Parts: sequence; C-alpha cells; structure tokens
Amino acid sequence: MNLGAAQRRFDDAAATFDTADFVIAATRDGLLERLEPMTVEANIVVDLGAATGSASRALGRRFKRARIVAVDSSQNMLRRARAKKTWLSKSVFVQAEASTLPFSDHCIDVIFSNQLLPWLPDPLPVFAEVSRVLRPDGLFLFSTLGPDSLANLQHDPFADMHNVGDALVRAGLRDPVLDVDRLTVNYETTQSLLDDCRAIGARHCVPDQVDVSSLDFELIYGHCWGSGPRPAGGEYRVDAGRIGTRRP
Repeated sequence: MNLGAAQRRFDDAAATFDTADFVIAATRDGLLERLEPMTVEANIVVDLGAATGSASRALGRRFKRARIVAVDSSQNMLRRARAKKTWLSKSVFVQAEASTLPFSDHCIDVIFSNQLLPWLPDPLPVFAEVSRVLRPDGLFLFSTLGPDSLANLQHDPFADMHNVGDALVRAGLRDPVLDVDRLTVNYETTQSLLDDCRAIGARHCVPDQVDVSSLDFELIYGHCWGSGPRPAGGEYRVDAGRIGTRRP
C-alpha cells in the first residue's frame, strides 16, 4: 500500500475510527494481556501506530512512571489522541512514519505496535528502525494479521507468521515468540460491514461488488527483544522452524 494514500485514509477516518475499531481493540487487549506477566522496567514507551491513542492510555496505566510517546503518520489521528489526554498524563505525540523514527539509537525501552504491520508494503524497514531505536534487551510487542484473514473476500494474503519471525531476526531483533488466535466479526447486512470498514479507513480492503456478512481474521501476536548494535557486515542466520509459538 502507498504510504501517502494510507495517511490520507487515516486522516479522513480519524473522526469515526473509535466507532468501529473492534478488531483493533481485540488485539490491543490481547497484547496488553500478554504484557501483564512480563517484568519490564521502562522510562520511555512508544506506541507505534497509535491512531486515536487508546493503547497509549492503557500503556500509561501499565507503566505509571514512563513517558508514553504516541507515534502516528496521521495528524488527525494524533489530534484525536491528544484531545483524550488527561492532565496527569505523561504522553507526548509525534507525527512520523514508522520507518523513519525521530529518535536516537537504542533509547527506547518498550515499543508497542497494534495492527500497524498490515498497512505496510514491507515490514522489514520498520523492523530495522525498531531494532535501531530499541535499547539492548528492550521489548518490541506487536500484533498483525495472518494469511487466513479476509479469506472470504479473496484478499491478497498477509504475511505468514514464520516470515514475520524471519524478518524480525534479519532486522537485528532477537528471540521472537509468536502465537495465533482467530476472530470472526458478523454483520446483519453487507452495508453495515462496508460502513465499518470505511469508518476505520479500510474500505479499500473490500471489493466494490461483494455479498458477505462476516469477516474472518487470523490474529498474530508477537514479541521480541533488542540486541544492541548489529554485527559488522549485517550477517545473520535463522532457522524459521525454531521460532517459538504459543497456541491457545
């Protein structure tokens, strides 16, 4: 997807995004649940692809002493997020592309990214940027969609879980662990389905001529760790079959 086109869609959808974000809300809650048992000390937490800031607020409750940095390419989404900020919040708001983050090397403790990856033509530049700004032993926690998502729409498949894991290691991140869940969203009419897709900026994902009343999603959750500067020459070796998985 063209990044400029994606930014325009999200600018247009900012006012309606919160009315139809149930898939994004489901994976946000899933990521926060997976984060709960982890022991992570954080001074700076980045919500990458923050949209209207729902995850940023939850991260502020989880990391009470940390500065929460909400990053999104859409100015209108960030305006919505900023409007929800409480006077006690330590959140700041940064408009930037995920592949060119305005942060110093290895200065971020946690990066949280909920459903940003499906909008990217290639996740590897973003993974490389995450690897650059994440401190050694910092945490990258993310969700994305798997290839079984939107299969009833004959949608071009999203990246396979093992390909995502391979890309993480190529970018210099370490010890990826990924697991899969599934979700079906049912609608009374095709029009209500289309209205919700339009509300979150995803109308282009549905063909103009379609007669369906449900959407199926394969939800991929993952986390991995920063490893500091990459070895000279950028060499790596990974056996994708050894990537850890957890299934319900």
